[in-house]
Amino acid sequence: MFSSITRDEEYRQRLRDFIVENYPLWPAAITPARRGYFGETWRIACGADSFFAKLVHGYHAARYQQSFAVIEHLYAHRIDCISRIVKTRGGALYCEFEGGILGLFDWIEGENREDDSTKPCEYQILARVYAVDPAGLEIAREDFSPRAADRFYEQWARVEDETILALLESKREDIGIGARQLRRFAQLCRDDLSGFVITHGDAGGNVLVHKNEYHIVDSDDPLLAPPERDAWFWMHRPWAMRAFHDALRQNGIAYTLRPERLAYYCYHMYFYYLNEFLNTYFELGNVVSAPLSEYLDGWMNDNRAFCERNMQ
Repeated sequence: MFSSITRDEEYRQRLRDFIVENYPLWPAAITPARRGYFGETWRIACGADSFFAKLVHGYHAARYQQSFAVIEHLYAHRIDCISRIVKTRGGALYCEFEGGILGLFDWIEGENREDDSTKPCEYQILARVYAVDPAGLEIAREDFSPRAADRFYEQWARVEDETILALLESKREDIGIGARQLRRFAQLCRDDLSGFVITHGDAGGNVLVHKNEYHIVDSDDPLLAPPERDAWFWMHRPWAMRAFHDALRQNGIAYTLRPERLAYYCYHMYFYYLNEFLNTYFELGNVVSAPLSEYLDGWMNDNRAFCERNMQ
């Protein structure tokens, strides 16, 4: 993960020269876009038009690279409420730039929002995507693995920062319960791999609202998986689950969300985010004890408590 804010003018000039050489664009200005969490993001101004550039390094780059074919496939099937790729002069969907994967997209105006009012529109967009046949796509497929917990414990063993170690130790029992639950629900889900669709993975955090228009951006981690991968975030709110089911029905998708799959994603993502905190610590040397503490005592607890009450 690299912050575009720290890049100097010399770097921006190299990026501009690269874009001129490889894309049918002539940037007048390149400014930090401050969108997304992974990678560095830029707004590319070209006369009256603007474009969005995202560069991803490290272990996230492989999924990001795969996402371009998925986005192009969705656009070919008239899903126009997502980012449209700007192709290179040679017709490629992305480029390699200074060790990372660079993609350019049309700029989408809007405010990044997620609240009660945005969920029905978000679910309608997702259901439209689910209705698209994934045939012919090379896309990773869900296997309902408990590896995220195993990976976390491996990383925990490498931590040397005393503040982070003390924080994790204070939550050892809660973390252990989560690991056991993840393994339990992974086993329950693994025997049935039906009902898979093209999922986003973090749609709610990437909804852009402009006037009455909604877009879902940053489709960096597509996965052929059940809809629960996108639904679990608000599974503790009955009205949201009703809205999700309504969106499925209204788009001709005969699927009912399954409790064991919702629970799997709740616990899987609990460890996924823990791993992201520790990845940041190991890769960048950042002190992450404050946001890690907020996470362990924060929003994930609502979903975990819901699972423990309703999914025994």
